[in-house]
Amino acid sequence: MACTTILVGKAASLDGAPLIARNEDGHNEPNPQRFAVIQPDEQPRVYPTFRGGVEIELPDNPLRYTSTPNVDYVGQGLFGASGINSANVAMTATETITSNPRVLAADPYVDASIGEADILTLVLPYIRSAKEGVLRMGALLERYGTYEPNGMAFSDADEIWYMETYGGHHWAAVRIPDDTYVVAPNRLNIDDFDFDSPDVLYAQGLPDLIETYRLNPDTDRLNLRHTLGSSTVKDTVYNNARVWYIQKQLSDTSRPYNERYPFVDDPNCHELPFICYPQRKLSIEDVKWALSSHFENTPFDVYGAGTEAQRKRYRAVGLNRNMEAHILQIRPDKPAAIAGVHWLALASNPYNCMVPFYANVEDTPACYRDTPLEYDPNYMYWLVQTMAVIGDRDYATYGELAANFEKDMMTTLRRIELLTDARIESGAVEAADVPAVLQAANEEMAQTILAGTIKLLGRFVTVGSVHMDLKYTLAD
Repeated sequence: MACTTILVGKAASLDGAPLIARNEDGHNEPNPQRFAVIQPDEQPRVYPTFRGGVEIELPDNPLRYTSTPNVDYVGQGLFGASGINSANVAMTATETITSNPRVLAADPYVDASIGEADILTLVLPYIRSAKEGVLRMGALLERYGTYEPNGMAFSDADEIWYMETYGGHHWAAVRIPDDTYVVAPNRLNIDDFDFDSPDVLYAQGLPDLIETYRLNPDTDRLNLRHTLGSSTVKDTVYNNARVWYIQKQLSDTSRPYNERYPFVDDPNCHELPFICYPQRKLSIEDVKWALSSHFENTPFDVYGAGTEAQRKRYRAVGLNRNMEAHILQIRPDKPAAIAGVHWLALASNPYNCMVPFYANVEDTPACYRDTPLEYDPNYMYWLVQTMAVIGDRDYATYGELAANFEKDMMTTLRRIELLTDARIESGAVEAADVPAVLQAANEEMAQTILAGTIKLLGRFVTVGSVHMDLKYTLAD
């Protein structure tokens, strides 16, 4: 169980674009990731699921889309994970969530079925709005089932939908209000739910499932987290604290979205709200900070001054297990050709930097696209992971170097993006040439951050050499 999802509605976003973001996390050992563009002729017409080999026939008209798959797709599954298609619809999939025995007894998982490894490939190439994404995913779940509980998000230039799966075949989704944001860890996240609301979608059989098997423990409402999810000791240390920390930093805690869930300053609390109002409009940098966070300025920071027990108590967002992080941005005030931006950072988040890659391209930069399975620091995933391993030995020293680098690099990358936007918007580029211009901008950004990161790694080595324990100083 890994990952952390953050969603920001368009009126809560600094530049007016809805944002869907997620850390894709794995296990403690490296799991290299790549960044690719999947062309329509590369999309299969019959897709065998990773688990059970169920063959699913796919439509004949797939769209081009970006993707962040596993390098070892044969052994571990494809896990497309995130992307933006050529209709400017974004999808992140998935957030592993929780369930309970009552739900699974009523609707058991299906062993040979759809799982996280399959979901992006089955859905993103065939949708032209965020809502269509929910409906397509829901139809697949009801027909083929799933063997695990997942949360996922879809966005277009206007709205965000967050969706969860329950048991083997059931699901629900909510439209995220434009002026709110969400932090979703590895638990069932949707709380109060109204089947009659125009801003929800759900499996046709979900109301009957809840009613027939008496799953709702509340007497005056329907809270899906109470009804279909978990509330365990593990949630208090693995899930709830992540939400508490980010909400404590970003939320307008005086303005609860739902009067049932005022902000509680308790990292163990099971009732932290799903939907929140931010205290200010949130930027890309705010989201990246949250995705990299590790309880800074609290006793629970693994790099902090708390006791050993405090520093190991809670699961942080930024970890060695971060494989990639993405922020998918569909900009409503830009021409369609440049609206989609697939912000991407590889490996451990406290040591990496987001890059604003344009999605309307035919290919991706080689240092992101061709990540090898074996260690090679000429590629961004392995280069960042090298810095993370070194930096972990002395965060007070290396963390500051990485933070300053990220600030400076974001300035440089944003400047490239601004100049590219201006060139396209001025009409100086013919429509047919736009993808090539965007691809060149992506390559410039990739080479800029690659060179800068190599230089930063050199700085790590230079600084670290002075502080090595294996030394002996003579006064001569």
